[in-house]
Amino acid sequence: MLERFKGNPILKPIESHPWESLMVFNAGAIYLNDRVHLLYRASNKDENSTIGYASSNDGFHIDERLDSPAFLPQSEVDYLGVEDPRIIMIGNRLHIVYTAYGRVPGMDDKLRKDVRIPQIGLTSISVDDFLNHRWNFSKRTYPLPGVINKDVVIFPEKFDGRYVIYHRVSPHIWICYSDDLNHWHDHNILMSPKEEWEYFKIGAGSPLIKTEKGWLFIYHGVSSTLVYRIGFAFIDLEDPAKIIYRHPEPILEPEMEYEKEGVIPMVVFTNGAVLKDDTVFVYYGGADTVIGVATAPLSRFFELAGL
Repeated sequence: MLERFKGNPILKPIESHPWESLMVFNAGAIYLNDRVHLLYRASNKDENSTIGYASSNDGFHIDERLDSPAFLPQSEVDYLGVEDPRIIMIGNRLHIVYTAYGRVPGMDDKLRKDVRIPQIGLTSISVDDFLNHRWNFSKRTYPLPGVINKDVVIFPEKFDGRYVIYHRVSPHIWICYSDDLNHWHDHNILMSPKEEWEYFKIGAGSPLIKTEKGWLFIYHGVSSTLVYRIGFAFIDLEDPAKIIYRHPEPILEPEMEYEKEGVIPMVVFTNGAVLKDDTVFVYYGGADTVIGVATAPLSRFFELAGL
């Protein structure tokens, strides 16, 4: 259903930049000041991830890209990489949720590799600093410390005075609530694998997009043959635990060479989408190696959902 941009991929690795010489993929996105801003995961030959920045005036062509990372590992919790950023505007700050990949604090991973874990990381930055590339991120916190976890999105609005996140403890997407973005409670399974294309596991994709008919929730599924695809659902405007529609088929799956062949083959994976001029722009990683964009009118999502 999503239409690929004919100029894909829009971002590729740059060999002369050691930090992004092998892979650029899985970009968080936000539309601010008439530009699409991307924070993307980048890796080198050692596959240690940092986060880079790029932006686009029209949503398709990258006309700004920085030569150095915007966000780097800084402790044993994320020394192996900061991965898969998602950008959410809450009030006048941008909150960045990401995967912190490192060791269980205080344990020696030279003895046991299974003490290396991915967990949720959270930081924030003022809009002004972000737009001017002053990377004054707030202190990093870990909302569910020690829990092997990925694929987190925060709703940009509170519900009954509480923050809400979706997160993924495999194979399900979970929902939980917080008063302060630090302490989370009332954990429940929101969605479980259902269709063959999402048989193995599912996880949140881009942060939710508010529409007049519901929150548009774009997520990913992994099949029994480990093919990554993208699907969507609509969430009730008043109740983030209520799914009002879940599309049975994927809206994007690996078909192009840059999606089927790469560091990790047969992958399309998103953690960034924006609504621009009534069109949904979905930014996605292709085979964990490059970044592409695909679009569809918002009305098409409504039609498929019967809304």
